[in-house]
Amino acid sequence: MKKIIFIALLISYLFVSCGSQNTAQNNTNTENKEILVLAAASLTDVLTELANNYKTETGITVTFSFASSGALQSQIEAGSPADIFFSAAQKQMDALQEKDLIDTDTRKDLLENKVVLISPSNSTLNIKSFTDITNSNVAKVGLGEPKSVPVGQYSEEILSNLSILDAAKQKAVYGSDVRNVLSWVETGEVDCGIVYATDAQIAKNINIIAEAPEGTHKKVIYPIAIIKSSVNKEEAKKFIDYISTDKSIEAFKKYGFTVIQ
Repeated sequence: MKKIIFIALLISYLFVSCGSQNTAQNNTNTENKEILVLAAASLTDVLTELANNYKTETGITVTFSFASSGALQSQIEAGSPADIFFSAAQKQMDALQEKDLIDTDTRKDLLENKVVLISPSNSTLNIKSFTDITNSNVAKVGLGEPKSVPVGQYSEEILSNLSILDAAKQKAVYGSDVRNVLSWVETGEVDCGIVYATDAQIAKNINIIAEAPEGTHKKVIYPIAIIKSSVNKEEAKKFIDYISTDKSIEAFKKYGFTVIQ
């Protein structure tokens, strides 16, 4: 009888021990997992919020490198390790696709944004439209650097279609990304600047003067895709799926993005 009880206790101990080891191993695996996302600077606030929620729900850390889409494109082309690219324009994603550097099966258009002209809230320059950039009392205009910053590319397209690009260039101060331009307007270092509507929404001490006239620029579409060299493709896909859920869509909307469905 004692022998039977001993065997039963031994089996019970082994079962609990193995279960504890498996649980510990699973927790360790989750804790060790980390996804690296290269994302446009305009996505900083919303993606940071979603990543915090994701870690709370899954235990998986999502790390970001926020910069202009052009700078991030260059990093990927140079072989920098990363799992996901989230661009503020099709141009940079197209370039990576042409070089076979993204997993095209995972590429999708997720968000849309708008372009707006803003000024410091204490401005007395009476700027009421994009064409007022050419007024003699406007000395400095904050623009994204057009070679690598999508908002700079959209800005040049708008100004060109309004036939004021050459005049605007003479006053231009070029930023390394859209948040750079936004900060100049907030601090009054420039008389006005062109940014995304979502950046203007979270800014302090600025006036939104006008939205870019319809038809003056390509749609501001944000594509996302898994980078082909990623070593965490499965986890990367799960995160993309997560930020495509109804709950995450509400977060994007809260920050002013239009979600493409």
